[in-house]
Amino acid sequence: MSASSSTLLRILNRVPLITQIAIGLLLAVLLAWFSPDTARQFGFLGDIFVSGLRAAAPVLVLVLVVSAIANQQADQPTHIRPILLLYVIGTLGASMIGVGASFLFPSGITLSESTQALSPPSGIVEVVKNLFMSAITNPVRALLDANFIGVLVWALGLGVAMRHGSETTRLVWADLAAGVSLIVRVVIRFAPLGIFGLVCHTLSTTGFGALLEYAHLLAVLIGSMLLVTFGLNPLLAFWKMRRNPYPIVWRAVRESAVTAFFTRSSAANIPVNLELCKRMGLHEDTYSISIPLGATVNMAGAAITISVMTLAAVHTLGIPVDFLTAMLLCVVASIGACGAAGVAGGSLLLIPLACNMFGIPDDIAMQVVAVGFIIGVLQDSFETALNSHTDVVFTAACEQR
Repeated sequence: MSASSSTLLRILNRVPLITQIAIGLLLAVLLAWFSPDTARQFGFLGDIFVSGLRAAAPVLVLVLVVSAIANQQADQPTHIRPILLLYVIGTLGASMIGVGASFLFPSGITLSESTQALSPPSGIVEVVKNLFMSAITNPVRALLDANFIGVLVWALGLGVAMRHGSETTRLVWADLAAGVSLIVRVVIRFAPLGIFGLVCHTLSTTGFGALLEYAHLLAVLIGSMLLVTFGLNPLLAFWKMRRNPYPIVWRAVRESAVTAFFTRSSAANIPVNLELCKRMGLHEDTYSISIPLGATVNMAGAAITISVMTLAAVHTLGIPVDFLTAMLLCVVASIGACGAAGVAGGSLLLIPLACNMFGIPDDIAMQVVAVGFIIGVLQDSFETALNSHTDVVFTAACEQR
């Protein structure tokens, strides 16, 4: 490798990925504005990026879920249970808020894939039928067809079975999860080029109206997350504490959410949360477990992202959604959010899992994922801030009740 290439790689590694994506987005807008024909020729970069995501996502879901279940500790202390209950209720409630906001302010996404042959489900009965038919399938076929429901079912079954296996076997699955996660991180490192190509293609073919769609979708996502931060979370904390929860909420937002907003990593924010819990005088035996555990399973922001992005695709394709189907989506989004923990762009990569409910093809679902990366300049920061500071709020609420 030449010295100039090595220097360029070092510079790229020092520049945060979110900054690179923002630069790619800006360059694509400028190119599409001044030369639409030239911009259209760079669309293949977006196709390559989406194909990479499609290839990695099914395997990622399989190994992450199996590893998480197989290596889960069975002897968690009993005083963690109230915090776990809040984690579950909070994630499910956040998903419901995201679904409600999507119906009140429906979003649309410009899709390049033809949808003429798409046969949407007619109601909850067909959705449940499709769900079971997708679940009962050959695991190899599920991986080849990117059938995320089938992949998830086999991952759950294998994970439970592997809990009774040897420690060596469980470590193998943990190593597989780490290896596949590394591959996904490599793919996502090319997100600036992929976003550049996607935005070039979209703006050169559909015009700049797509930017308004992105802004509306981003507003629904951020609005839902803020409602959870200052509405649902304080309500759940008050339910446990029976006193004003906002001093704890504000402190968690100020000292945890702000840091998580810029680091965009729940795992990287674990030391910040542990130190904050220590300064708040919480019991170390509790927060030393609840904070790392929350970074894995407490994913309210991810649940909102999955539900809102999925319903944006559903509304775009004109698929009818009844109340029971919406509630089922909340459950699927909540489960998927837990599986997205610790993975860069994890919540976006779990969107196809929810899209499978509505019979949306994998090609279209991955376009929705790509749109998520476009708005991820802000979406991922708000999502991580919500995910991370909520761990502190719920831990403090259960400790100070």
